[in-house]
Amino acid sequence: MTPEEPPGDAPDGHRPPLAGVRVIELGNFVAAPSAARLLGEFGAEIIKIEQPGVGDEVRRWRLGRGETSMMWRTLARNKKSVTLDLRRPEGQDLVRRLAATADVVLENYRPGTLEKWGIAPDVLRRDNPSLVVVRISGYGQTGPYRDRPGFGGVAEALGGLRHLTGHPDRPPTRVGVSLGDQLAGLHAVIGALLGLRARERRPSEEGETVDVALYEAVYSIMEGLVPEYSAYGLVRERSGNAIPGVAPSNTYPCRDGDWVVIGANSDTLFRRLMIAIGRDDLAADARLRGNAGRAAHATMLDDAIAAFTVTRRLDEMSAILDAAQVPGGPIYSAADIVADPHFRARDMLVPLDVVVEDEVETVPFPGVVPKLARRPGAIRWLGPELGEHTDEVLVELLGLAPEEIAQLRGDGVV
Repeated sequence: MTPEEPPGDAPDGHRPPLAGVRVIELGNFVAAPSAARLLGEFGAEIIKIEQPGVGDEVRRWRLGRGETSMMWRTLARNKKSVTLDLRRPEGQDLVRRLAATADVVLENYRPGTLEKWGIAPDVLRRDNPSLVVVRISGYGQTGPYRDRPGFGGVAEALGGLRHLTGHPDRPPTRVGVSLGDQLAGLHAVIGALLGLRARERRPSEEGETVDVALYEAVYSIMEGLVPEYSAYGLVRERSGNAIPGVAPSNTYPCRDGDWVVIGANSDTLFRRLMIAIGRDDLAADARLRGNAGRAAHATMLDDAIAAFTVTRRLDEMSAILDAAQVPGGPIYSAADIVADPHFRARDMLVPLDVVVEDEVETVPFPGVVPKLARRPGAIRWLGPELGEHTDEVLVELLGLAPEEIAQLRGDGVV
């Protein structure tokens, strides 16, 4: 996992978009780290601050073998790990000094924590007025819930997503990833880029403070959920694999126990699908020409489609859908993804060497998204060991002498 040359040293024609941007990441778990990961993939220098001797808890999440999880190696790639105890005055002073060299500070502590530690945005801006500060929390920096502890799963519930997830005769469920945290991370990246853009245009103004709430990041993707309630009195409920008011779009059984997802909820796609499954009568049915009519007969349409798909193997069904130019496909597991040639062709399975139980193994890691044609992002190294870059950063950025670092280490500050 030896880093390549930093992007700032590359010729300008090949420098990634965020080369020269320095980000101080103050955060744990998923939300802020996922935002910093994306910024780092496109060239930003990410200095991640971790608790000495402990580190980010994600280092030990879903740990199958060895001492460091693959989730950490993914989430912390392209980052420099610096250990500082933010509860200590000496650690707080070092963060203030690091922030003075930075463009962005990214944090996801409970509101008031940075203020308690003496590293609030207004303090950090005393030596760096244009600093962009991105704050992620469960409920935001204001409002009656601001002091509540917040996690992504709770945000998914409050934001309305969990109420719609699952089947109507069963309890609400969740997806198997940290969706709320990842959504907040994406909004944090947008906020950071907006802040940087504003600083370019108005360099004399104080830097932007970005307030991202986990529940709002979830709520923002809920489409017409609240307007439909307000306008029509409609409270959407769990609907399994279907989307109410949109048909046909569902998951259908195949002959060998597999499932196929089909989305044919436009007028043209609907006709193509009906012809492909031998239901020309439904393709010509005047009741089904528009989405409103199809939605009113969604159960009938799902039954007709399932009666066809259940007689075909998954590969046969996929071929039929491709030939008809109807969106559809299998439900992939991790094993399916690794075996799929399209993922490899798109550089979505990047083989990298990683140490597991003292042995070097080659493991495919997710590629960089989005893809830029001229200045693409890159994985320069995987998530580092705890404190791997502490000395480097404190010497190069703050000018500390080795004996000063040794003293700080002996005192438990780094």
